[in-house]
Amino acid sequence: MLGLSSFVPRDPVHLVTLSLCIVGIFLITVFALASKPKGKSPAEANTLKAYLKFFYACFVKPHTGDRTGNQQDALESFYKAQADVYDATRTRLLRGREDMLGLVAAQLKHRAEAGVISQRPVWVDFGGGTGHNVEQMNAFLSVPDFFRAVYVVDLSPSLCDMARKRFARLGWTNVKVICQDARAFRLHEHEHEALFRKELVLQGQTVRDLDERADAGGAELVTMSYALSMIPEFYPVIDSISSLLSPNGIVGVCDFYVQNEVDYASRNYTGGVIDRHCVWISRVFWRTWFEIDRVNLEAARRDYLEYRFGTVLSINARNNFFGVKLPYYIWIGCSKDDGASTAKLAEIDAAATESPYLSALDLQTGPVATDVEIRSKAYESAIVNLQSSLPLPATWYQNHHWRIHYDENLEKHKRFNNSYIYAFTWEDDRADARLLKVRPDDVILAITSAGDNILSFAIESPRRIHAVDLNPTQNHLLELKVAAFTALGYADVWKLFGEGKHAEFRDLLVNKLSPHMSSLAFQYWLQAGPTAFSKTGLYYSGGSGNALTLVGWLFRVLGLTAEVQKLCSAQTLNEQREIWQRSIRGVLHSKILTWTVIGNEKWLWKALGVPPAQRNMIEQDFARQDDAVGGARANKTGHAVYEYVLNTFEPVVNTTLLSTQNHYYLLCLLGHYTPTSHPTYLSPKSHVKLSKSNAFNGLRIHTDEISEVIARMRPGTLTIVVVMDSMDWFPPEGKQAVRQIRALNRALKVKGRVMLRSAGLKPWYVDRFEECGFECRRVAVRVPGSCIDRVNMYASTWICTKEVSIEPEDVKTNLRKNSMGVFSLGEPAIE
Repeated sequence: MLGLSSFVPRDPVHLVTLSLCIVGIFLITVFALASKPKGKSPAEANTLKAYLKFFYACFVKPHTGDRTGNQQDALESFYKAQADVYDATRTRLLRGREDMLGLVAAQLKHRAEAGVISQRPVWVDFGGGTGHNVEQMNAFLSVPDFFRAVYVVDLSPSLCDMARKRFARLGWTNVKVICQDARAFRLHEHEHEALFRKELVLQGQTVRDLDERADAGGAELVTMSYALSMIPEFYPVIDSISSLLSPNGIVGVCDFYVQNEVDYASRNYTGGVIDRHCVWISRVFWRTWFEIDRVNLEAARRDYLEYRFGTVLSINARNNFFGVKLPYYIWIGCSKDDGASTAKLAEIDAAATESPYLSALDLQTGPVATDVEIRSKAYESAIVNLQSSLPLPATWYQNHHWRIHYDENLEKHKRFNNSYIYAFTWEDDRADARLLKVRPDDVILAITSAGDNILSFAIESPRRIHAVDLNPTQNHLLELKVAAFTALGYADVWKLFGEGKHAEFRDLLVNKLSPHMSSLAFQYWLQAGPTAFSKTGLYYSGGSGNALTLVGWLFRVLGLTAEVQKLCSAQTLNEQREIWQRSIRGVLHSKILTWTVIGNEKWLWKALGVPPAQRNMIEQDFARQDDAVGGARANKTGHAVYEYVLNTFEPVVNTTLLSTQNHYYLLCLLGHYTPTSHPTYLSPKSHVKLSKSNAFNGLRIHTDEISEVIARMRPGTLTIVVVMDSMDWFPPEGKQAVRQIRALNRALKVKGRVMLRSAGLKPWYVDRFEECGFECRRVAVRVPGSCIDRVNMYASTWICTKEVSIEPEDVKTNLRKNSMGVFSLGEPAIE
């Protein structure tokens, strides 16, 4: 018998040859398996032949055109041998193309409906190759009907021949294939309407070249799909896009990339940097690998795109190609000058700061002061960029100006670990409406939290709503809800936020919600949304989701799941009380729950959002009540909180019917709402109001501390401020509370109101409000056996009304102090 070693060559040359053969077989296998189109049989794609051709053209066949230096010759050498199998072998390799098409299609539909672009736009697809993208676009928009003309521009004759055959087969006469260098393409040479506009604009002027001008261009859409990385002289191509694009047109690019965070760390106009950084081994390997096929991944290509245009949406992703993560990006842009006029900047800034701006709306609301010069941080960043000839931050290029620009790289935003704490708002919106009685002329500032109460305020159509949260992801959640009402029907909105699950979430996000979201919010939900909405469910995500998960686990361990279902479906209070008494109530009395959950400070903070300062208030009230009865009750760790929780739940179960009246606790037990028990904003009637085109015109979403936002507002403009229980988070010995109260006095009109809730019966900071010009009135208090509201989580509710203006502090001094007062519902105040 011969040993295995007898068959192994000993000559080094033979060893190398054998190794190369093994690597070749491995690569063929990899591409055959990884690039196989999903849902298609091998017969349909002629798989083996296609991938053998692909492997030969990419890794074996020499690029004969390389010797001449002619780019067209080089491309033809590379593509001619594989032109007929190009599409079949790129399905898995060139990921992101369909997403890019979906995003630009959504933008075009929105802009066409808004009347800012032609109803039958022109599309130029640079590096269009076989025309694959144009055919795929038909899944989003009818190419023959929606577009007046489509130009597929490519330098490879073989690929262009494939494209012509494709469109002849499809019968699309409005698609024209141009075999030409992208640098030389001029739309007016093919479009008589563009030429006519050009002649009008240039009439009477000296023409120095034949290039288009931004105000004479005719293309509403320009795309490049995995083409920019193959163009050696990319600067003039990107410049030419700027010149042929119509004023309100958009650009879509999808391509490979690698980049170090050092390159973009100081830029505020990239539209977000989630997953943009590539580790050094990835940068070195992929750049070297693609250079073999004349594909260049240097960062300058993407950087120049972002410099020449305004960023609308930006995505950084990885193609898991047979276990290897290949970086690619999708970028949607617009004209750099879109919305950059001084008047437009001032108008948007005035809405964020409540500063005067001469518009029809402002003239109707009263006299305009001219002695106040207050600017938002977003405006200041925009001016700095314009002075440096840089694009504006991405939020300025959105279709809606709900979200105010913020610096995502600040540590105060990073400390939330890119996650929201609250997936639902734990405040009774019905009680808010009864106490506040919102009017059309009100200007409201409220903490965002999960956005439920912000939407409830929006139903009342006040003049302005300022939603404030330091946690960016809480504002991302509000943005998602606002986009959903703007773009979706009631059935989809209910699935998303009623049931908390939607199997088609990603498709909705890309194809319908994307035109109505900021780049940062879109990036976040593209990454986190599929898991939250398609797997775990929205209400089992975030910090509050940990609490719901633990509650569900506890009931399963104790065998009470069926009882919980019965409790949530009970049709009468007597039935509900009976179920509660016989089974579930005992769980709250268990020592294991007290020791491991209610008495656990970390759990209280991470899951329920109860900070130490608030817990201290609960314990102090407990101690005072204990003294009043002679100290008869035990004073063990966690016992005060335990009593507090028990006094919360008992009255709720005894006085409100979960199945029809109390969606707050129904959600905690079921993990979703029901058609008979849900927040106000999820009713069909509310959807009619919130889906109107002007429903959110007055909404501004600030990602900052409350103190920072109100310090940059015109004095005496707010009428209602809702701070939830956030004042409980301030330490009594600190100065943050007084600073914020003084700032609130400055920002509020006389008779303006601050509504707050507290875990204390009379919180210590009420005296501070009264010292700062407010009259404080406790409008609700929790007594044993009764509910303060449907949530019944807080001991008292207060309305603090501004009676007199105190001496204002200097605005700039306040900003320098940066008190870090309030924040998101999620972090304690920091000095």
